[in-house]
Amino acid sequence: MKTKSLILKLSFVAVILFAVSSAKAQENKNSDDKNRMAPPTVEQIFKMFDQNKDGKLAKSELKGPLLTDFAKIDTNKDGFISKVEIEKAPKPSGPPPRKENENFKK
Repeated sequence: MKTKSLILKLSFVAVILFAVSSAKAQENKNSDDKNRMAPPTVEQIFKMFDQNKDGKLAKSELKGPLLTDFAKIDTNKDGFISKVEIEKAPKPSGPPPRKENENFKK
């Protein structure tokens, strides 16, 4: 009888631990989802990168995926990326970048 009682108590503890760990895992997932940024709009991209404000992006103004994929995005091959070309550009795959955490800025 004591063995059954012990097994019942251990089972109960195991169920509680599983429930707590599952809840914590879901909380972490939800937190990760909140820390993801939406991709920038075309206007935001031009505001960030169009240094000379001429309405087009040259290689010298870019960095990151826009620079890496410049040839793919510059469909008319004029050496610049227009707003229309950005709108028609293939979207990057994978999860969006995370927001910077104020506590961990360098």
